[in-house]
Amino acid sequence: MSKLSVTDYENFANSKMPHLDCEVEDFQYYTWNVTGWRNLEGRITSPEFVAGGWKWHILLYPLGDTDYDVVSIYLEFADQYIAPNGWHSCAQFAFALWNSEKPTKYVYLDAYHRFTAEISNWGWRRFCEHRKLLVPSGNHTRTLIENDSCNITAFVRIIKDPTGFLWHNFTNYDSKKATGYITLKNEGTTGYLNATLQLLFSLTYFRKAVYQIPTENDVQDKSVPFAIQKIFYQMQMSDTTVGTKELIKSFGWNSLNSFMQHDAHEFYNLLRNNLESKMKNTNDISKLFVGKIKSYIKCIDIDYESSRVEDYYDIQLNVKGCKTLDDSFMDYIKEETLNGDNKYYAGINGLQDATKRVIFESFPPVLHLQLKRFEYDAQIATVDKINDSHEFPMEIDLEKYLSPEADRSKPHKYLLYGVLVHSGYYYGGHYSALIKPTKNGKWLKFNDDRVVPVTDKEVLERCYGGGIEFSSAYVLVYIRESDIDDVLSPMLPEDIPEHLQRSLDKQKIKEEEEQRSYLCAKVITPKILNQHQGYGIANFDNPRYPLSEVPQFKVLKIETCNAFKDKLATNFEIPTEQIRFWALTKHSIRLITGIYLNLSMDEIYTRMGWEQNELKLYLEIAHKPINDETWFPMVDTHVMIFIKYFDPNAQYLEGLGHIYIQKRNKIDSIIPILCEKKEFPPHTPLRIYNEARSVLIEELNHLKHGDIICFQKDLAEINKDGRVHDIPSFYKSLSTRIIVKFKPKFKDGRQQPEFELALDKEYLYDVVASHVAAYLSTDPLKLRFTSAHITFGTPRFVIKRETNTRLASMFPTRYQSLPASANILYYEKLDFSIVELETKKFLKVLWIGATLKEVDVINILLPKDSIIDDVLREILLNLSLPGLTNRVRLFEVTNYKNLKEHKNEAERDVNDKVIQVYHFSKSPSCTHGIPFKFVIKAVSISGYICYLPYKFTQFTF
Repeated sequence: MSKLSVTDYENFANSKMPHLDCEVEDFQYYTWNVTGWRNLEGRITSPEFVAGGWKWHILLYPLGDTDYDVVSIYLEFADQYIAPNGWHSCAQFAFALWNSEKPTKYVYLDAYHRFTAEISNWGWRRFCEHRKLLVPSGNHTRTLIENDSCNITAFVRIIKDPTGFLWHNFTNYDSKKATGYITLKNEGTTGYLNATLQLLFSLTYFRKAVYQIPTENDVQDKSVPFAIQKIFYQMQMSDTTVGTKELIKSFGWNSLNSFMQHDAHEFYNLLRNNLESKMKNTNDISKLFVGKIKSYIKCIDIDYESSRVEDYYDIQLNVKGCKTLDDSFMDYIKEETLNGDNKYYAGINGLQDATKRVIFESFPPVLHLQLKRFEYDAQIATVDKINDSHEFPMEIDLEKYLSPEADRSKPHKYLLYGVLVHSGYYYGGHYSALIKPTKNGKWLKFNDDRVVPVTDKEVLERCYGGGIEFSSAYVLVYIRESDIDDVLSPMLPEDIPEHLQRSLDKQKIKEEEEQRSYLCAKVITPKILNQHQGYGIANFDNPRYPLSEVPQFKVLKIETCNAFKDKLATNFEIPTEQIRFWALTKHSIRLITGIYLNLSMDEIYTRMGWEQNELKLYLEIAHKPINDETWFPMVDTHVMIFIKYFDPNAQYLEGLGHIYIQKRNKIDSIIPILCEKKEFPPHTPLRIYNEARSVLIEELNHLKHGDIICFQKDLAEINKDGRVHDIPSFYKSLSTRIIVKFKPKFKDGRQQPEFELALDKEYLYDVVASHVAAYLSTDPLKLRFTSAHITFGTPRFVIKRETNTRLASMFPTRYQSLPASANILYYEKLDFSIVELETKKFLKVLWIGATLKEVDVINILLPKDSIIDDVLREILLNLSLPGLTNRVRLFEVTNYKNLKEHKNEAERDVNDKVIQVYHFSKSPSCTHGIPFKFVIKAVSISGYICYLPYKFTQFTF
């Protein structure tokens, strides 16, 4: 097989350059013969060549752009000074540097880039190392550069950009300016909510109907219709991202719901029901979304038919086993035969063979189709995503799915308007929306932080599913072609009710006035510093870790700093002379000295806020004076530093406030001070680190105000087994820390709290147990943990105590990283050591009282060869109820519903009935709670057999 030659230019390009699945507008290649290589230095440009109607050249740095041991090569746009404003060109390009006499010996790289007048060159800073150019490689005898020369060939494909945003880096991108639409802020994992609202907002008929809902007398923070009106108005009028926290709050959801994944289709139904209840007089939602469907059963051998016609708001179509949307519709309306054991009961006609079917009587102007991408797997109690490829068209005629009696006066041609896309898996995916807001406009992709135009190909082929990204259409929205002008009619000023405009404009003016008149000041106290686990002195906005509860104050900008100081002194009940402020920025801290106290807070913010949207202050508190007149050290001779202590055995970082040091002192001078803070002997060996760089501190003269030092005992005194053993490792581990929410598995009479801890994902089981035990003040060996169901958050599997079990393995795998509340573990406080479970059998027994609310929990530990009588005896001993032996029933519960009776079945006759009851959420397979049985006794009253409940006492375990 012959080697590929660079001089076979087109074949070389087709073989080496990846095919990007984009249309190529132009392809050009240009070869530059470079001579006198050893004498070249600095920046060298090739002669110009034309590609895509514009001039280009090769930019060469023989001795490297920044590193001298490599060659740097770039493709540069040469017409940058004559290009019009906003010019760009999308180019896929490659360079081959090759031996001028042997074109099969080359070094090659390719890339693609969006060239603009501002970013006019792109390429490789390290294209090739010098040694590879001048020294033969492997078994070869020739080098790339011979006779002090070589060739460099540029291959350039100019790529067609149908949307104008191909390979855009979106720096300073303005969605409103580019598309006319703005984005909704993701408040945690609210992509499902954002995508649904974008789909509904762009249906202008629906938006107008929402605006007409009477909300003047609604309690604003509890009214879903008013919250939707406000969001739609802001989406229509604002130029920046709109938040949805008020809508979330109006549903009665707390902040935890913002971080829990929800189903977009369920949210659509919830929202629609809520709005429709306020639209009873207009029926606008029904007019827009409601169609009719007929269900019937028709007997085969006799003239008998049972049928009913119902309304529907959406159609749920199968994806599994269906390759296209037409397949799904045909599957939906296919006829089913009822025969054999499945015959139909036709009243006085008895059991009959019959056919069963549904057929559409009408389709609404706006048709929602939910593709059934998720199915519940009862074997493993989880929900799986069906990512099979499923094709759908831009246009579809639905007439063939109508019943023969349906009204056909209107055509049933429908145009695709929107696609709700789900990426990932059921328990941790992401939603986005593809929408065509106008009849003849472009398709737009709404993806949380931006709105961008997309091609038809992205709407169709990239949403069919079947790919490795698990991204596929979940909801399709079609509009009847004959109704599209009404459904997407332009918005007029009079479509927005005056009361809504007045209310929202008034609120906007108030917010603007407050923004002009007030500023936000956050005050970090020593207590907050001491409780903070992590970098800096507080966590203001990183949701991956517990946020510090920093007091916030709304301060008039014209208020003097002195007046604000008096307010804080009153608020914290500290004499004014015993406090002073330090202004914080990201990288520095600055004392607000006496000369600033008469300045306004706005001037303080301007001088010391440094590009922050709020003023952050550290409140320094002096508890005793230095002398009769002075409470604080002089900052020109002393440096104020924050200190933290790291305990490797407890894996805990403890803030210890701040101290002052003299710059010229040696490091040994502060060791007694630090030891005193922790009540260590004065000369305890310590290791002292600078937090910012995680390096040992040897001298103090380089420290400045606000630096943070961390210290720990010498490593020789530390138990290193399974733990982070030094401060640098601890800070490195912060990137792997997560917030875990611990919940009691059983809510019995004992006070067992819910709480959160920030823990390293790499912690071993025993380390996790020690942290939880420290919080609960209990023995870690008397704790047991249970994982939470990934979808429903209910207790699932007991986690075995094994030496290699790490915290990360205690949670289900997620598609994306979620914040604190997504990681849940249930805990139990046992009456015995978990070590005993290795040789004995543990039973959790629930004693059920007169009602299911009366539950007592009994923990029993028995030898593994015990029998049921032993279990019952132990239960009665715990309850001190030996006389109830014959009135007790003992059940074994599986999956919250299967009751296997072990002892003392209730007395019953042949006519008695046993009723088994269990609880479920949404689906019978999603069980929870305590199941139970009861007997209905057969009693003869006036010749009739009646059934009365029979009361008994029971245990479940």
